[in-house]
Amino acid sequence: MSPSMQSAASRITIFAGHYGSGKTNIALNFARSLRRGGDDVAVADLDIVNPYFRTKDSESRLAAEGIRLVVSDYANSNVDFPALPKEAYALFSDRSVRVVVDLGGDDRGALALGRYVDDIRAGNDFEMLGVVNMNRPLTSSVEDAVGVLREIEAASKLPFTGIVNNTNLGAETRAKDVLESVAPVEAVASAMGLEVVMTCVASRLAGELEGKIANLFALEIQKLCYQLD
Repeated sequence: MSPSMQSAASRITIFAGHYGSGKTNIALNFARSLRRGGDDVAVADLDIVNPYFRTKDSESRLAAEGIRLVVSDYANSNVDFPALPKEAYALFSDRSVRVVVDLGGDDRGALALGRYVDDIRAGNDFEMLGVVNMNRPLTSSVEDAVGVLREIEAASKLPFTGIVNNTNLGAETRAKDVLESVAPVEAVASAMGLEVVMTCVASRLAGELEGKIANLFALEIQKLCYQLD
């Protein structure tokens, strides 16, 4: 992420999108970029519907980097209980820290944000970014992607302020795949009256795409909890 994007970031940045859109990975990388810029940063994991790809997998590394993680006590356990972290209330009202939110997939996961909306709106210093992966089955068309994002807006009671292009095919992604995604994701943004604020790519592709796509954001890919050593 460029220095200008770092400095322009709101105090609260919420990443939301369809299941498998890659929002957790982006949230972690975004938090690290803010921390490298000298900010006091916390990650709030409000994903109560996906136990397989969690910020808690990176808890020790985040702590070592000086990033606070607020996550349910039941994360990465076999307890199927949608408990939200009590610390999140204080986090959203603390004006001294930049908060990066990983919101659960689709409208069901977005409901978790509801209890914090008043505090978020009161500060009037937030952005909610819709993460789009056009290679996911239920967001493979502009119409379907817009439909999912509108459902998330309605459930979360907050409007999206920008779109993040995270179109990929996992380890099989080529630079060509990312380039071909630019037009359809811009169409999604246009349909919602928004702009594409960043395009995310695996770090291995960043050099090949530099200068070809605006606001490129290179990602270090997080492993799933069952892939960790």
